[in-house]
Amino acid sequence: MNKPVVGKATPAAIAVLKQATALFPKRKKLSDGLLPSPAHIKASPTSDHNTGLAVDLTHDPDNGVDCAVIFEKLKEDKRINYLIFQGKIWSQARRKEGNRKYNGSNPHTKHLHISIDRAYSNDTSPWFWWLNQPKVMNQVKAKLQPLPKKKLPAPVVCTCCKVHSANRKEK
Repeated sequence: MNKPVVGKATPAAIAVLKQATALFPKRKKLSDGLLPSPAHIKASPTSDHNTGLAVDLTHDPDNGVDCAVIFEKLKEDKRINYLIFQGKIWSQARRKEGNRKYNGSNPHTKHLHISIDRAYSNDTSPWFWWLNQPKVMNQVKAKLQPLPKKKLPAPVVCTCCKVHSANRKEK
């Protein structure tokens, strides 16, 4: 059964690409994708791209986006419905089977296909939570450090003449 094509990708799908770009501004985006093209709809009428719940992330390890690593890490994320990369598919529903061979027409060698569970379509919390995180010890140290007290600047008192002193008192 064909999935209806929505006019806009979900906030969660959009967040994947925005967060990847924020982490890796020089990353290539040639295979990025949210909504399907007419050719994609014809070739894959049941694609999650039609629902706005899927995102394609370009594999660009030279610029920080190693989809092989991301594929493995995202298996831990409850928001994931399924992942496809390098001829492998992994799904939440069949997670006990691990990675399975993907037999679709596109083996997804240039990008990682991320399908998001509908229940999390508006979840824009970090998708790459394991990247650029401070070490646990540094987090503990930061919590123990007292916050610096704010110091207000001392008011400037004009002592040069009676005019400025008088104006200051009127205000």
